[in-house]
Amino acid sequence: MAHDLRKMFEKEREQKRYSMKDGHEARFLEKLDGQLPAGPRKKKVYTLWLQIAASVIVAVGLSMYFMNSTDKGDLSDENVIVADRDKTDGQEQTISLGDLSPDFKKIETYYTTNINLQLSDLEMTSDNKELMDSYLERLAELNEEYQQLNKELNELGPNDQTISALIMNLQLRLQLLQKLKTKLNQLKSSKNEQESSHII
Repeated sequence: MAHDLRKMFEKEREQKRYSMKDGHEARFLEKLDGQLPAGPRKKKVYTLWLQIAASVIVAVGLSMYFMNSTDKGDLSDENVIVADRDKTDGQEQTISLGDLSPDFKKIETYYTTNINLQLSDLEMTSDNKELMDSYLERLAELNEEYQQLNKELNELGPNDQTISALIMNLQLRLQLLQKLKTKLNQLKSSKNEQESSHII
């Protein structure tokens, strides 16, 4: 019973030889040629123009990008200060925190926008007038300090202490307004509770 499997498979292959009919290969190639296109597809003319237009747009965009980035990259803080201190129309130009760099501009814009938003949300009534006056007085003091720091920035030039003091001033003003808003909400809720207890 021990048969060699290799010999068995070889015998089976020899017995089952298939042969193709005469002309089979020629008929297959004829059908294949009928199904495939005769020549290479021609590209339409407008795709060539689209490729040219896309290349021009990319080239113009890249050149504008690099021109803008090199213009900004060549300026140092000292150049900006000198340019801002020049007199134009008889008035001396001053710089602020936002003029030093785009990051400082974002910080200054963020805080000033939020401060103005907080101020616009405040409602003064006879009940909260005293509280608001005390907070707004402190806010005015912080604003004066900010103006002094800005003046120092223009006179001495940018330095780490002045820049951090300007940012801290903006933070303090925003925090002060947020505390005022919290106090006003507490005052309003306590007044509403008192009124509801009087009604009952």
